[in-house]
Amino acid sequence: MTLSNPSTTKIAAVLVAGSWGTALASVLANNGYQVKLWTRSAEQAEGINQNHENSKFLPGVKLPELLQATTVMKHALQDAELALFVAPSGAMREVAKQAAPFLRSDTLVVHATKGFESDTLKRMTTVLSEELARPIDQLVVLSGPSHAEEVILKQPTTVVVASTDIQAAEQAQDALMNTHFRVYTNNDVVGVEVAGAIKNIIALGAGLSDGLQFGDNAKAALLTRGLAEIGRLGAAMGANPLTFAGLAGVGDLVVTCTSKHSRNWRAGYMLADGTPLDEVLTRMGMVVEGVRTTRAAFDLAKQYEVEMPITFQLYEVLFANKSPRTAVEHLMGRLRTHEIEEIG
Repeated sequence: MTLSNPSTTKIAAVLVAGSWGTALASVLANNGYQVKLWTRSAEQAEGINQNHENSKFLPGVKLPELLQATTVMKHALQDAELALFVAPSGAMREVAKQAAPFLRSDTLVVHATKGFESDTLKRMTTVLSEELARPIDQLVVLSGPSHAEEVILKQPTTVVVASTDIQAAEQAQDALMNTHFRVYTNNDVVGVEVAGAIKNIIALGAGLSDGLQFGDNAKAALLTRGLAEIGRLGAAMGANPLTFAGLAGVGDLVVTCTSKHSRNWRAGYMLADGTPLDEVLTRMGMVVEGVRTTRAAFDLAKQYEVEMPITFQLYEVLFANKSPRTAVEHLMGRLRTHEIEEIG
């Protein structure tokens, strides 16, 4: 798969126009791509095209002139050399299904969504492979510590793109990389996707811990043991353990668990005072992937017979009305064990 002649206008499609999709669309536009950003909302498309601003998700930031929005999928994908899927995990299959008839066979497909499909427990590359009728090794996943609010302002950010086809990963790297957005390659698609999904669960826990005023010691332990859970599930699913020491693993875990930009952290913080989950999600006004992922990871842990105590306790808090403080007490009261043996 090769991109078109660099002397011609480069065209990219980004689906959809949330905060992360808009930020990545901006990166591509700043790199010289004519970007078509697809959204279901005519009002949002009009605001982006007329005011060069995504006022709903990234208010006050001027978007590049090369970035245009559309509500017509065919128009978004027409002549696109690169298609970047950034739909929420729960909507990925539907968006891919709509895109499939208009996607060229030689278009490079990348996704930047962190989560699993709830009912099937499938990773996003599997969902895209099924709906787009192309092999998984032709797909690329983008992940790493990267808040949209900082990327859109061109603050230094480093991410990873993974594909079993290193040439595809390098094409994505070339398309996205610039002086403020550094991109590394990796061939461990499973590890990158698992890490990106599970870290959102740990971020919910970090928000709960901070909301309960448990302090830095507790939070450090939560991140460390959370990384162990990511490693155990990832290894069971066939990932390379070294991936979890990199950008997609510990890098993304740290930023998501410690930043004011993290919607998962904010949701956990609100849950700490007893606010019902439905109210938290309504007040957030955006998808909180960690909630959906907690349910999926709970099922995956059972399927792969992997111990994930933090995930299990958060599942009880989110879906069984367990109090956050009681959940922490149950974590601290677990039977004694060896640290290193648990990681294996």
